[in-house]
Amino acid sequence: MAAIDANKEVRRAVDTGEVVFGQREAEKSLLKGEAQLLIISGNTPQLVKEKLQAQAGVAGIPVYEFKGTGLELGSVCGKPFGILSMTILKPGKSSVLELGKAKA
Repeated sequence: MAAIDANKEVRRAVDTGEVVFGQREAEKSLLKGEAQLLIISGNTPQLVKEKLQAQAGVAGIPVYEFKGTGLELGSVCGKPFGILSMTILKPGKSSVLELGKAKA
């Protein structure tokens, strides 16, 4: 299978699935076990990144580290603000969950 275009699949998940943005919302969805994938931008502060990755590890949820900044991730999602972390609750018509499998 060809390499997955991360930007396209993240945008498709935002448009057709169910996602939540932000650290607090990510923590809630990880603790409740609702998340299927955690996406962290490249410029997330190290302490926040480690905390979210630890919570995802305990919950057994894959983590994908977006290569760009939070502003770039926000742009990919079609939002006028930066996004340091987001969780995919339902992928919709996207193949975004494959990003977590590729990393694992």
